[in-house]
Amino acid sequence: MSNGKADIGLIGLAVMGQNLVLNMNDHGYTVAVFNRTVSKVDDFLANEAKGTKVIGTHSLAELVAALKKPRRVFLLVKAGAPVDEFIEALLPLLERGDIIIDGGNSHFPDTIRRAAHVESKGLLYIGTGVSGGEEGARRGPSLMPGGSPAAWPHVKPIFQSICARTPEGEPCCDWVGENGAGHYVKMVHNGIEYGDMQLIAESYHLMKEGLGLSNEAMHRIFAGWNEGELDSYLIEITRDILDTKDAEGRYVLDLILDTAGQKGTGKWAVVSASDLGVPVTLVAEAVFGRALSARKDERVAASTLLPGPRPAFEGDKGAFVEDIRRAMYASKIASYAQGYMLMAEAAKEHGWNLNYGGIALMWRGGCIIRSRFLGKIRDAFAADPRLRNLLLDGFFRKVIEECQPGWRRVVSRAAEMGIPLPAMSSALAFYDGYRRAWLPANLLQAQRDYFGAHTYERVDEPRGRFFHFNWTGRGGRVSSSTYNV
Repeated sequence: MSNGKADIGLIGLAVMGQNLVLNMNDHGYTVAVFNRTVSKVDDFLANEAKGTKVIGTHSLAELVAALKKPRRVFLLVKAGAPVDEFIEALLPLLERGDIIIDGGNSHFPDTIRRAAHVESKGLLYIGTGVSGGEEGARRGPSLMPGGSPAAWPHVKPIFQSICARTPEGEPCCDWVGENGAGHYVKMVHNGIEYGDMQLIAESYHLMKEGLGLSNEAMHRIFAGWNEGELDSYLIEITRDILDTKDAEGRYVLDLILDTAGQKGTGKWAVVSASDLGVPVTLVAEAVFGRALSARKDERVAASTLLPGPRPAFEGDKGAFVEDIRRAMYASKIASYAQGYMLMAEAAKEHGWNLNYGGIALMWRGGCIIRSRFLGKIRDAFAADPRLRNLLLDGFFRKVIEECQPGWRRVVSRAAEMGIPLPAMSSALAFYDGYRRAWLPANLLQAQRDYFGAHTYERVDEPRGRFFHFNWTGRGGRVSSSTYNV
């Protein structure tokens, strides 16, 4: 045992880092801290960490010397090059069996590479997703650790002490899998988060422009939704946003420019889905919806030139609001089904043994997509750990059956009114495609074979045998290679 006093070290004292340190301190752990701008260490100790057991250090060597063995060093720095730089600086100071933990929003291929590199030096590595924002870091985040399995027993007590808990008291943290699995699951979480936010925004758009409802009326609707099946953090904060006014009595929401930003994790999920051939269509539409919103000047100019219907609703507004709720619920199920399809395909690609019910539990509290709904996903995988798709689970099949008429009415009515619903409509298209025994891809393959001799499979031959037809009578017997996802 070393002479160190600290249970864990943390590098990076931005707000997330500070809050995680205070969270660990609250749970009885002594934390040593370091920051590249050393003055932040002293400032933190003099203010937010005053009166705590936190140990301030002014160099990496001093940080390492303050730690008990095996040393656990938690990096909470900007993703990318800074992570690699700190790893390289730490490696000469650490010993075999010590653990480096990256808690930033790192891209999973980087985590796979870093885990292999650190393990080659005799050390252990963890890349962990951390969700819940600043408040989650302080009061209990969702944690998604993956990397070197031998490291997990050494961090499990700390992680499961500081993480969020379900209403039943279960920790929203468990081991995800090898190398980049933790950061992959966090990436999928963020992609689903994009989708959930887009679905809520589309519902708001329908009620605001389609039905002409006031912020006050929409506030009451979201408050009601948060008491039922859609109970979630994002519905809850939307309820509050719709009711918030500034000092002059103006709704803050109405003062915000309609251009959305993004940090890239949703895009990563879509790129990975494309690489693996998984139809994560709702997240893709959510990412591209933000990209379209960013073209504000173009949209303003186009609004004066391009024709289309003006939103005008006739009928029972209350009934249509209920249809919107059902459309959102059904679309949400489709989105999570896609996210789980993506994780399953990635697990096959990378050799990860993912616990899908456990992932739903990790997301049940602390994170941005936390909701009552996730308990049903956990139940589905508990009933059938080999479940191929959430849409095939009995509970979700019944929900889709109940929601489907309203879902279809919303998508068709929005098209008639000229209100874009990229996420809801793509979710419905995915559902209709998934439930079809036949799709027109035979024509696509015929076209590909006609112009590029790309070959096709036949309905009257075993799968895996490929054929080429001489469509023009002028082609030869040579065919192109084929790429199948």
